[in-house]
Amino acid sequence: MPDACHFQVRRLGGTVVLIGLVLGVLVNQWFLAISAFAGVNLLQSSFTDFCPAEYFLPGCSGDSGAADPTAD
Repeated sequence: MPDACHFQVRRLGGTVVLIGLVLGVLVNQWFLAISAFAGVNLLQSSFTDFCPAEYFLPGCSGDSGAADPTAD
């Protein structure tokens, strides 16, 4: 995974955790489950090297360096 992708995944994980905490404090405590889910996902990805966020973040796909066959 490229360095830029590592930074994007960390930013996304941190943002999700903070949003879950803010919503959990201000709206309803069940929103804390969002932070728990993000934490569990980050923990499992550290062991398995699989992170679902890599599939939808720009620049994280496995073939990001491949040439575009439709380009002239």
